[in-house]
Amino acid sequence: MLNITRENDGIVIVEFDVSDRPMNVIHEGLLTELEKTIPQIYSDDTTKGVIFTSRRPEFIAGADLAMILKADDYEKTHNISWRLHCIFEQIETSSTPSIAAINGTALGGGLEVALACHVRIAVDHPKLRLGLPEVTLGLLPGAGGTQRLPRIIGLEASLPLLLEGKKIGPKKALQLGLITELCPSMDHMIESAKKLLLSGNVDKNYKSSFPNLDSTLCVTRKMVMEKTHGLYPAPLKIIDCLERGLKTTMKEAIKIEANAFAELALSKEAKNMITTLFFGIGFCNKRKISPEYKNLPKKVGILGAGMMGAGVAHATAMAGIECMLKDRDLESAEKGKLVVEKILEKAVKQKKLDPSKKEKVLALITPSGDPNIMAGCDLVIEAVIENRELKALVTKESEAVMDSTGIFASNTSTLPITGLATASMRPDNFIGLHFFSPVDKMPLVEIIKGEKSSEHALNYCLAYVKKIKKTPIVVNDGRGFYTSRVFTTYINEGIRALHEGVPAEHIEKAGVLSGMPVGPLKIADEVGLDLIHHIYNQTIKDLGEASVDKNCFEAIKLFVEELKRVGRKSSSGFYDYQSDGKNILSPLLVEHFGGKNPVDEDLLKQRLMAIQCIESIKCLEEGILENATDGDVGSILGWGFPACKGGTLRYVESEGLVVFKNRCANLATQFGDRFSPPTLLTKLIDEGKTGFIR
Repeated sequence: MLNITRENDGIVIVEFDVSDRPMNVIHEGLLTELEKTIPQIYSDDTTKGVIFTSRRPEFIAGADLAMILKADDYEKTHNISWRLHCIFEQIETSSTPSIAAINGTALGGGLEVALACHVRIAVDHPKLRLGLPEVTLGLLPGAGGTQRLPRIIGLEASLPLLLEGKKIGPKKALQLGLITELCPSMDHMIESAKKLLLSGNVDKNYKSSFPNLDSTLCVTRKMVMEKTHGLYPAPLKIIDCLERGLKTTMKEAIKIEANAFAELALSKEAKNMITTLFFGIGFCNKRKISPEYKNLPKKVGILGAGMMGAGVAHATAMAGIECMLKDRDLESAEKGKLVVEKILEKAVKQKKLDPSKKEKVLALITPSGDPNIMAGCDLVIEAVIENRELKALVTKESEAVMDSTGIFASNTSTLPITGLATASMRPDNFIGLHFFSPVDKMPLVEIIKGEKSSEHALNYCLAYVKKIKKTPIVVNDGRGFYTSRVFTTYINEGIRALHEGVPAEHIEKAGVLSGMPVGPLKIADEVGLDLIHHIYNQTIKDLGEASVDKNCFEAIKLFVEELKRVGRKSSSGFYDYQSDGKNILSPLLVEHFGGKNPVDEDLLKQRLMAIQCIESIKCLEEGILENATDGDVGSILGWGFPACKGGTLRYVESEGLVVFKNRCANLATQFGDRFSPPTLLTKLIDEGKTGFIR
């Protein structure tokens, strides 16, 4: 794990090589080896200087999160942090100079190794990233990061890295003073580090004072509270560490940090976020795909050049895949390509994309109004409006000319795949591929297996999703599948509360304070009241009037049919969208629903959270979900269920199955049978289980 080379000139090179893991990480084995090796190196009088680097492409990718999850009490979590502190303190305080020669990405504990060194230099590689992303998993840097980073680059420059988990490239790191030199190659960097160590000019330059510390952190704390509503303890703990630690010595500061790290590591929020955002997303991204699908698809056809189709075309072409973009006529298809061009222009303007890449991406997209453009496509993705007849028509047109072994995938958000597949001559090659809008920003794709969808179709889609760098969840067929079905319950519960006379502003506030991105009424406007209206009508047509909530349907019907308000796209829905950018709840809500009933805010928040969790459990119970991990990842990445809760199913587990069941029973008594505890929940409790199948 540590390769030690002692040069004749007294320079010791320490190379990280954690060969038992896919990447260099700080785990128990490496930690133990560091504890043994570092004192030996620094106690040797012949050591003139130490270079820390790596034999692998990355420097160190961070700490082993499984090790942190397993630490189940304060002493164990504190011990992880404290052991690292002791190692790094030896490096930092030694009279023997040290240089971190950063050859690849250094994140979390990896960057903290470098921060403990006297000087940091790096290879100038565009993919190299430096950062402290712990806050994104409910933690804080527990090996000196909250204290050394601001002492090196200043408080204000540190805040985005500490509080947002922002990662930066080598040029930005040089500009901030995080590193002192950029080198063209690994060999050049090692030679440069040796020369610097032997020159005797290696000094640790820590900032000793922080003007406006209290006022800066006071404003920062207020901004964090406005953004997180106190649901995420990690950024607040980081601010506390900065406020207290930067006023004292490093020796005292690291004690403050170690205590805070231990407290956070034991929190529900950290355990939820690590479980889903790291291990859960990792599970979804690493689904096994047969080797023969590795380089597929070769040519993708997209039916429908609206915002969704254009977004899929953008994602496809960005992955270097040839893309046929078809609409009802060439003019409509070209408008879709123009949407892609605008997305690319914005990325170029923000310096996220090279101008030459923009032209290459656009060259891969061929707009057309001719169905024959699908000839030779081995994957066709249908993204037309939610109309069965139109979907059937384009399916038949495309299958007549596309690759005979190719896959036809529908981007429908609600219509069952098995039903749509009846229009296909090859139902085994028919599958659902549900993207989320806006496609260029949303990382999730929901793959839906119809009754006849083959493993071939699934492998094809998994390979494609991996190629376009999205995260897949795999679910079985059913109305609304998983994401649309559960997400709709949030909207419906908001409308139900509105119909009960709950003031609209309280409904929206309860949604946001629960951790959702926006309130249910605002989301309804974003989705489109006309689309919700269409879905209600289609559901009634297919399953009868009892299949939808009468009050929700009447409210949507009123706004769409009578008031002609269909949501944000028409500048009027539940909200009024004003030209100055201000959005206000429409006075019509009070006129039609009242909205003066007293409100129990906590009860309202419980309703909005519980209804989503109940529906997720039912999806697991009915086999729509095959495991809880897909459900949790889908809920966070698909519609913004609070990450601090770990997803709809992880939230139930962290609350406790019995606690959640009792909450459901109480809500059912007050608000109706939709809150009745699901059968699966009761069954698991009776069996003594504490969680769902993962």
